[in-house]
Amino acid sequence: MVFTLHRYIFRELLKVFVPTAAALTIILSLGSILRPVQEYGVGPGQVVHLMGYFLPIALTFVLPMAALFAAALVYGRFASDNELDACRASGISLLTLIYPGIALAIIVATANLILSFHVVPTFVHRAERSLKANAKQILFRNIQRKGFYKLPPDGQYVIYADQANPQNDTLSGVIVVEVKSNEIKKIVTAEKAEIDFNPQEQFNEVQIVAYNTYQFGTEAEGGFSAERLPLTMEFGSLLGDDIKFKKIGEMKKIRDVDFTLFYPIAKLARDTYSQITVESLAEDIAEKITDEPNSFYQLHSSEKFIEFTASRCNIGEEKEVELSGDVVMVEYDAFSRQHLRTLECEKASLHLEGDELAPTLTMELDNPKWRQVEGPEGMAMGWLRIRGLIIPQAVKNVANKFATEDGLDARKLAFDSSALQKGPSSKLRALQDELQTEIRDTLAEIKAEIHSRLVFGIGCVSLIMIGIGLGIILRGGHLLSAFGASSVPAAVLVVCIMMGKNITKNSDARAGSGIVLMWGGLVFLSLLAIVMYRRLLKN
Repeated sequence: MVFTLHRYIFRELLKVFVPTAAALTIILSLGSILRPVQEYGVGPGQVVHLMGYFLPIALTFVLPMAALFAAALVYGRFASDNELDACRASGISLLTLIYPGIALAIIVATANLILSFHVVPTFVHRAERSLKANAKQILFRNIQRKGFYKLPPDGQYVIYADQANPQNDTLSGVIVVEVKSNEIKKIVTAEKAEIDFNPQEQFNEVQIVAYNTYQFGTEAEGGFSAERLPLTMEFGSLLGDDIKFKKIGEMKKIRDVDFTLFYPIAKLARDTYSQITVESLAEDIAEKITDEPNSFYQLHSSEKFIEFTASRCNIGEEKEVELSGDVVMVEYDAFSRQHLRTLECEKASLHLEGDELAPTLTMELDNPKWRQVEGPEGMAMGWLRIRGLIIPQAVKNVANKFATEDGLDARKLAFDSSALQKGPSSKLRALQDELQTEIRDTLAEIKAEIHSRLVFGIGCVSLIMIGIGLGIILRGGHLLSAFGASSVPAAVLVVCIMMGKNITKNSDARAGSGIVLMWGGLVFLSLLAIVMYRRLLKN
């Protein structure tokens, strides 16, 4: 008889729980795809795929609310129809009658933990891969709709175009603007540009080949033109690389094994490593270039090697070494050692290109005068570039103190600058401080995320039990009054979780206070449920 009664109550719970969960899931899934549709201009077919990818996110919030609604409604109706009194008169205790509700609560709590720790991160990554696979389509559709597109995630590059032709991957009437710290750093105009995407593990690399270009920056030296100008930039994560989208295993690996498995830390670490490489190179050049004759610095490439000297050597702003004064560069053939030409100018620079961990050097000379051996002389207008120069081994040895077999030691990069003889520059110190902050914030966010998921998942049991109790207590009122009353404890738990997460992420907050607040909300709900059922058992 008891088994039949349990089956009856559980069936009634499912009759309310399943349609409620389905309706709320569809509504929340539609709401979650509004941002990608509005910001990225995804196509109709992709909208359907995104809805499927966002379903688990919606279910994480929907399942507890649907179960709470079903428990309050079914047990409230069970009590108001005097079925509860009849069962108790037959000798069936109240605790026996709530077994189906406890079973539903445990199922929902388990499903919520599985969803939040494993399923949701997997589907978010799939959604990201889907958007990344259609990155070219998104870029062209936005330019067709709005005339411009800001490359995610931070909009550092903005591409404007008069016309977009996705059939042959070209743009006409192009302007590319580089923006850093809300300041325009560089503007490139082009008659036409070809767009190509090179997929990477964490992002898409956008390769733009611009034709009939003119490039200028914010400095007073003006700009230069070129018939063909290649540009490489990063098309970052559209949904954002965030700890809240990581699986529990991924968070533990980031925390315990390697910080650079988290892309924002990896990017900062690479920038810091590049700056250390540049400053080490500047120190090496300054040490070898003196006022004495023939104090030249040598750099090699696969086809040539160069020797240069200058009056002054300084660290530039954008991963470059600035040479100024009387800059003299002599160019030789790499195989025959034949002297090719000599170039002289007042300003030149060396900057890193390519992969930050294995970069090459590009030398730029500003309006250099050149002369060949027993040949003509002349003057190059604009910047003359020599690409593919190899970083000297002495400079690599300094930078490699911060490298590991798998990548970079982010913590050492953030704290140690002893490899540089003259100490870190203000920019390197700023990068190190930023990297320290990112590591600290990431560790705090991992702790907050793990505890918040646990509290919310386990709290589903207490919430549903409170819903059952309020349904029985408020059986004389409207059927929805119990659900409305039980939403208040749910709101208290959610507020405690959100406040606890924010406090945990705050570096100025007392250690552990945010975690205590989150678990305190769960303890409060559990005590409320115990008090409620003690009252019900007495009556």
